[in-house]
Amino acid sequence: MLRATPLVAGENYHIYNRGAGKQKIFLNDSDYRRFQALIFVGNNSEGIHLSNLRKHQGRSLTWVFEKKIDHLPVDVYAYSLMPNHFHLVLRQKTDDGITCFLRRVCTAYSMYYNLKYRHSGTLFQGRFKSNHLDTDPYFKWIFPYVHLNPVSLIEADWQEKGIRNPARAREFLKNYRYSSYYDYYTGERPERAILAHKEVSGLLDKGRDLHGMLSAYRRGRVLYI
Repeated sequence: MLRATPLVAGENYHIYNRGAGKQKIFLNDSDYRRFQALIFVGNNSEGIHLSNLRKHQGRSLTWVFEKKIDHLPVDVYAYSLMPNHFHLVLRQKTDDGITCFLRRVCTAYSMYYNLKYRHSGTLFQGRFKSNHLDTDPYFKWIFPYVHLNPVSLIEADWQEKGIRNPARAREFLKNYRYSSYYDYYTGERPERAILAHKEVSGLLDKGRDLHGMLSAYRRGRVLYI
């Protein structure tokens, strides 16, 4: 089935999806790391070689990010993985690039999840959702939105009531390894290879502290949520 509004090459999008019935899709560290590896490996013109990943099931996948692959369908600008959903900020580089990329990643992860947990049935809640980041302010705002998302794991109502313990939230985000926040604001690691970070790092300079990021989030929340 075709999308009601086709995604356009050269445009930026906020992509997200959750587990069917809001079930958890990441149950432990190895699940998160598998999805990170698939984001990287799935973003190439050849697709995913599942046999190579199966050989390393249960082991570190940092070797994946050392591979030289042909990045083609999308640029990955930011992401955040949560227990029952994920967010991606992508630029579509080729026709149907995002759809092909998400199909590869989600199919491969579903196969991994179903095998590991003896799960049957649908893992994800239907087709992924997309928001066209069609203005510069919207595009810049989506980064604090995505990067602050994990705060809800320690303060579930922070979006409505604000962050009660900024120091704790800052430390939590700094050490949350399943988000591109780590790559932009914490330090170097192999997973940084996922990102087309050079294209957007200049946009994030003013939001390097939690206060600045929260201010940017609040300014756009009324317009974009």
